[in-house]
Amino acid sequence: MIDPTDPGFWPGLFQVLLVGTGETLYMVGVALLLTVLIGLPLGIVLVGTERGGLFEAPFGSIWFGHIVNRVLEFIVNLGRSVPFIILMVALIPFTRLVVGTFIGSTAAIVPLTIVAIPFFARMVEIAIKEVDAGLIEAAESLGATRWQIVAKVLVPESLSTLILGLSTTVTSIINFSAMVGTVAGGGLGSVAVLYGYQRYSTIHMVAVIILIFVIVMILQGLATGLARRFSHRGRPAGTRASVPTAI
Repeated sequence: MIDPTDPGFWPGLFQVLLVGTGETLYMVGVALLLTVLIGLPLGIVLVGTERGGLFEAPFGSIWFGHIVNRVLEFIVNLGRSVPFIILMVALIPFTRLVVGTFIGSTAAIVPLTIVAIPFFARMVEIAIKEVDAGLIEAAESLGATRWQIVAKVLVPESLSTLILGLSTTVTSIINFSAMVGTVAGGGLGSVAVLYGYQRYSTIHMVAVIILIFVIVMILQGLATGLARRFSHRGRPAGTRASVPTAI
């Protein structure tokens, strides 16, 4: 048991929390970047291959588009339904194959990314479906290609909702990053387990909770501000979004 009256307790506490916070931000940052790079196009293709979507008939085959949509739907549902603790353990061989070990902050990025991608892809799907179909039809009438519609209509028009979905995703990643501490994944989760739980230090546990709360609140505040800035819902009444003329 840790003695808070020990002269070295508080310097040690700050050092441990500093290292844990750095590892948590590293894990969350890299996992979030990979999640966006993979989850965004995954969500767009998921919506686009639905019946009547932009990519309903890739390579001229509606049947192929239907198969792609069903496969992606299955992957997203599977990724969102498996409990993270089970997924994390099941991915240990894959994690070891990718980074050479399943212990540490870098190794923790693998399960964090895999669990976050399906979640964010679903957020992207919801955001894209909110875009006014009339804007898509107008872009098509101007001769825009499918990918031009994605880049200049769908993504810009859904950007506010995408940012809010991203903030929800990063909150989940932070929560999951705390769980990887149970398997020596590093970060604030490891501080809570090693010091708060195993060494009965209430101060360490409370400090970890406060730090995670502060990180989440800062990121949520930034996301909310960005979403408000890019929101198209703040237009004066009676105005409509216009299709970019540079298509």
